[in-house]
Amino acid sequence: MRHKSDLAKKILLTLIMTVLGILFMTPFFWMISTSMKPEADVFKYPIEWIPKNWNAVENYKEVWTTTKFPLYYWNSIKVTLFTTFSSVLFAAMSAYAFAKVKFRGREAVFILVLAIYMVPQQAILVPQFLLFRWMGLFDTHLGLVMLGAFSVLGTFMLRQFYMGIHDEYMESAKIDGAGHIRIFLSICTPLVRPAIATYAILRFIWTWNDYQGPLIFLKTKSLFTIQLGIRSFATLNGELYSLIMAGAVSAILPLLIIFIIGQKHVIEGIALGGVKG
Repeated sequence: MRHKSDLAKKILLTLIMTVLGILFMTPFFWMISTSMKPEADVFKYPIEWIPKNWNAVENYKEVWTTTKFPLYYWNSIKVTLFTTFSSVLFAAMSAYAFAKVKFRGREAVFILVLAIYMVPQQAILVPQFLLFRWMGLFDTHLGLVMLGAFSVLGTFMLRQFYMGIHDEYMESAKIDGAGHIRIFLSICTPLVRPAIATYAILRFIWTWNDYQGPLIFLKTKSLFTIQLGIRSFATLNGELYSLIMAGAVSAILPLLIIFIIGQKHVIEGIALGGVKG
């Protein structure tokens, strides 16, 4: 009897989660469907989820050939890749230092770093803007990269995984003459690779979707990232929803590709974190 009750609960929960999943995915499906329709069919009722009149080639061709969309795309790829690489590198190095390198005041410094994370990003926008303009980094891609290159969250996240590595590995390496750089690169980092891959994917998504940073720190249109580019594109084509949706679908493709490629590492990172917890 209890087995049947548990089975019924699982079936009910599965049905609820399926319905919720469909509801969450509905806007995404509508966006893809709209990007493949002629403008006249966008607001037909009932909704044609599978267009009867396909206009996908024309819509996407117009987005990619008649606007600066390729330039915005390239800018986002460049900024996102450099930001992700630098953020993962600095977060991993600082996480290793806080987890495995013993120095006076280590815990106090780490608490100070965590305290910085509690400060809202909007509260430091003005000081950041003034500092970057003084340093000559305003309206540059290098400035955007530096904005996301140092992450308290990444440091905290990776530190938990480095702390889970047994000190015996490090002691054995030290006996063989290895220093902290060799231990960090050859022993500790490979053991937390799923966590690093998870953070890299998250940082890639956060940077690609960032709107506030480029909006505040960029003014030259040729330097705009994809988010500002879509805003400009929507302003020019405010009534052409088929073209706007084609641009939006193009903008999220890298995120889907990155997640599909890296989902295995994300699952491994979550599972590893759950075991350590």
